[in-house]
Amino acid sequence: METLKRTIAVGFIAFFITNISFAQNYKEIQDAFALSYQHETKAEYPKAIDALKKVYDEKSYEINLRLGWLTYMSGLFTESSAYYQKAIKIMPLSIEAKLGFVNPAAALGNWEQVKTQYIEILKTDPKNYTANYRMGLIFYGKKNYMSAVKYYETLTNLYPFDYDSMIMYAWCNYFLQKTREAKVLFNKTLMNKPNDASALEGLSLIK
Repeated sequence: METLKRTIAVGFIAFFITNISFAQNYKEIQDAFALSYQHETKAEYPKAIDALKKVYDEKSYEINLRLGWLTYMSGLFTESSAYYQKAIKIMPLSIEAKLGFVNPAAALGNWEQVKTQYIEILKTDPKNYTANYRMGLIFYGKKNYMSAVKYYETLTNLYPFDYDSMIMYAWCNYFLQKTREAKVLFNKTLMNKPNDASALEGLSLIK
């Protein structure tokens, strides 16, 4: 019985000490994050990065995510990609980490990686605005209007009066020779943004 009591007591002390250690560690990390935000507001990105590197833990999703952003803002695109990839590995379903990753990937011209991340996001969240919009842009830029229109149709159903998705949906319909649908969309766009140059141009092209 005494042995059991001693074991419980030792276990409790160890748990208590561990919790103190965690609390101290959290405080140190929180202070590092706070300092990084202070430096970021002054555009002192190297100092913000250094603040977090002093408490860096490769297993920390939050630190890797934050460093991904700060190194991107510093123009360190390869390093930024690596931090975001670590964050994604730690939290595979994270949409914010994938959206973060596409910034340095795009800056490096790694468009296939960008496309892959948007596809992965849409597997998790098929209605994600950013992924749908940008996937539409990728196909639109390639003049693959049949593929692009599906993404903008999704967004226009979800956000019927959103300017950005509506104008792109209108142009996709125009290039697919669906002039009736395009005309309706261009006119609705003008309700959202009066005298919009793009919408007026589209209407002028429809006979």
